[in-house]
Amino acid sequence: MNKLKKFDSKFYDESIIRIAGIDEAGRGPLAGPVVAAAVIFDRNKFIEGVNDSKKISEKLREELSFKIKENAFDYSYGIIDQNTIDEINILQSTLKAMSIAANGLKNYPDLILIDGNKSFVSKITTKTIIRGDSLSFSIAAASILAKVKRDKIMKELSTIYPQYGWERNKGYGTKEHIKAIKEFGLTEHHRKSFLRKILYNEVQEKII
Repeated sequence: MNKLKKFDSKFYDESIIRIAGIDEAGRGPLAGPVVAAAVIFDRNKFIEGVNDSKKISEKLREELSFKIKENAFDYSYGIIDQNTIDEINILQSTLKAMSIAANGLKNYPDLILIDGNKSFVSKITTKTIIRGDSLSFSIAAASILAKVKRDKIMKELSTIYPQYGWERNKGYGTKEHIKAIKEFGLTEHHRKSFLRKILYNEVQEKII
């Protein structure tokens, strides 16, 4: 048995028949939303190649995302935009996105496995797993769904704002992206709370 699937298998018992894995994408970028995904598989379902989304190529992620959605018992997304991130901070936004994803499932699981060490309030039992996207099959699958969904959003936004290179950097703080911010300013999709230091330094440079 695959080690990720084996990890999930130890949680099944008479009262736990369905397990949901939840993970997010987009905690660190300077622009765009944070996206969470929740996914449930039948107990014996397995998809070859599923792993932490950060460890596999973009092309493979997209292929696996299709297979995951095709083979999942159920899946759902939670998306929190940049304005809410600025308002309530990225941690609370991430937990909110995860909660929305969990509540969006049409079939309630008996247990929710969450990547990381923080949980959201839920009537269903949750268990946090540090580095869960590298350990759990269902969390790894959720990480792929979340990453592919968020990348698609950023690629679509890049057609409106091509100067920021979002189709390449996905909103992360690359040199290309920061240079574009300094040259063209901010869009409505930028996280202002993430950019205070960059903008402050730019103002200081101009004053000097």
